Amino acid sequence: MKLSDLFNAGQFVITSEVAPPKGIDLGEMIENAELLKPRVSAINITDQQSSVMRLGSLAASQMLKERGIEPVFQVTCRDRNRIALQSDLLSAWALGIENVLCLTGDHVSLGDFPDAMPVFDLDSVSLLAAAKGLNGGVDMGDNELEGSPDFCLGAVVTPGADPIEPQLIKMEKKIAAGATFFQTQAVFDAEAFATFMKVAKGFGVPVMAGIILLKSPGMARFMNKNVAGVHVPDALIDEMANTEDRPSTSVGIAARLIREIKDLCQGVHIMPLGWEKRVPKVLEAAGL
Repeated sequence: MKLSDLFNAGQFVITSEVAPPKGIDLGEMIENAELLKPRVSAINITDQQSSVMRLGSLAASQMLKERGIEPVFQVTCRDRNRIALQSDLLSAWALGIENVLCLTGDHVSLGDFPDAMPVFDLDSVSLLAAAKGLNGGVDMGDNELEGSPDFCLGAVVTPGADPIEPQLIKMEKKIAAGATFFQTQAVFDAEAFATFMKVAKGFGVPVMAGIILLKSPGMARFMNKNVAGVHVPDALIDEMANTEDRPSTSVGIAARLIREIKDLCQGVHIMPLGWEKRVPKVLEAAGL
């Protein structure tokens, strides 16, 4: 089912994500997806996340679809030109995949092939526009398609960016290009998120708050230093540093954040980063 149908029905939408394997052993990915299936509306399939070569997100999305799990097909612009991107989108629809998240993608310098040639023929805005065009029956060259898809198109936004104005401008551009919902970068500050949503709600497009499970104070400090627009408050870092049970504390922090922000947005997207087995506990503690 399209996420847009759930938003239109007034549901608070919950999604999570799994990463395809670096290889062809699908056991862990499928196990994690089956664990999440009863608790979420859809599961994102990451596309070569952090520029690390893995099994493709299109194939992995289809594998979930075959198991009755609704995938959100992540598509990045880093590795493919506009011909390949449009072709992959048409292929996804032909395989029954309806939800797409359009991203620019991390630079190759972050991954395991830093000498690879980045493509970036399109960016997230032009990819959205291309997908919207396919929905309308034409490709980027205004050539008519023999049958067209009807994707639910999503995009990302960073509510913790400082200054926030460029993100809001980009958000408007993404909506004009075809975005019908947004997933945010990790949220750790409920007050800052509330400030962002005061403006973002005026755009009239559903926003899903991103929730990352903290694993350690070191992870929090790393994100503060290296992930643009993400700030983990010192109080949360201290909470993780002073606990004797980091998994339980992490679950508690994530659940608390969800409770604090769930009335501000239309859903949450939980990024477990290997802690998929703890997502049900987060949702239970959050009252979802």
